Amino acid sequence: MPTPYEVPANLLITRVAEHLKKEGKVSPPEWSIYVKTGVHKQKSPTNPDWWYERVAARLRKVYVKGPIGSSRLAAEFGGKVDRGVKPYRARKGSRSIARHSLKQLEEAGYLQKQNRKGRVISPSGRSMLDKLSKEILADIAKDNLELGKYS
Repeated sequence: MPTPYEVPANLLITRVAEHLKKEGKVSPPEWSIYVKTGVHKQKSPTNPDWWYERVAARLRKVYVKGPIGSSRLAAEFGGKVDRGVKPYRARKGSRSIARHSLKQLEEAGYLQKQNRKGRVISPSGRSMLDKLSKEILADIAKDNLELGKYS
């Protein structure tokens, strides 16, 4: 059975985002149209469906690196901040976005809390990601795409 380790991350994230949007268990909060994704950004995201993609990316991160907490996920989605003439420094992304996305995924049944270590993927989340990974590999084989190590 293929896992998210064996498919390209960008294809998996877009497929999971479509699945989450169609399913309706995850929805963007009302403030998501105004918020920046971190102090290292100057503007808010331009993609209207950015929330679903971010939640899907966080679900994949928890699958790959779990157990993981909101602070570490914020660092994973951070970047470098321009400080003028001083050298760039690494900054964390928004912890609020990390917390809300983890809460929504937990309420949807895809994540579960592990005692004082963060969140891990639940069996239903693992089966959903594995099923979508299998579909992606089938699409790659059907279209004869040359994706190197994935085909």
